[in-house]
Amino acid sequence: MKQTTSSARQLNLSAALLGLSVLTDAGVEHYRGSFRNRAMYVPLVSAALTLGASLMGAADPAPKSNRVRDAVYALAAVTGLAGLGFHAYNISKRPGGWSWLNLFYAAPVGAPGALVLAGLLGGASEWLRECDPHDAQRVGRLLAAISAGGFAGNVAEVGLLHFRGAYQHPAMFLPVSVPPVAAALLTRAALKPPQRDGLLTRTWLKLTALLGLVGIGFHARGVSRNMGGWRNWSQNILNGPPLPAPPSFTALAIAGLAALALLKDRPHD
Repeated sequence: MKQTTSSARQLNLSAALLGLSVLTDAGVEHYRGSFRNRAMYVPLVSAALTLGASLMGAADPAPKSNRVRDAVYALAAVTGLAGLGFHAYNISKRPGGWSWLNLFYAAPVGAPGALVLAGLLGGASEWLRECDPHDAQRVGRLLAAISAGGFAGNVAEVGLLHFRGAYQHPAMFLPVSVPPVAAALLTRAALKPPQRDGLLTRTWLKLTALLGLVGIGFHARGVSRNMGGWRNWSQNILNGPPLPAPPSFTALAIAGLAALALLKDRPHD
């Protein structure tokens, strides 16, 4: 029971990071789009609620789920799915439809997926609080698979945008080379839980988590390289690389570590 509650709180932290990432990133991007569609406010509200509920969950040591948090996470998942549809429609209605140009400069097609993941991981955290400890490994496999899928989607989005930036800095290759290994290791763990302590997978996930935090600094450097640098922050934050995006790797790595802890946990009858 202690391990499941601890892993649940880790998942709350993961959902909080994803919620914060969506709140800040979508806030900037939708502001740049002048909130032309009123629906553009919805993910901000949902992400803010997810952030608040997740922080509450991360601080909650009680081994019981919370119905309010359950509702917030369900709203996040539904909002994220709707956002995927809106962004896909935004691309398809542009001249040229699904062209490389539109994939580069239209609404980022995969961005709302972060809110879907926040909802899934947050919902799993509440489910885990009420879960029978003997089912911990089964839940761990599911979480490992979700985290691996999240890494794959995130890498695809980053790869597209870094390709748009012509990989002008060698560090731009890191988010498309390190997280895929983490995804592969988590996929292996989901299919066949490690018999030992999973040291390689845990170490690689920690490296990926660090990469997400370091990425903020690289993106801040990218903003500073625009005309006027940080003195012209109000324009350059809109045009430079998104500061809130890299921590999504950190969030998924935390979820992956929670999954490994559950896979390692073998309660006695």
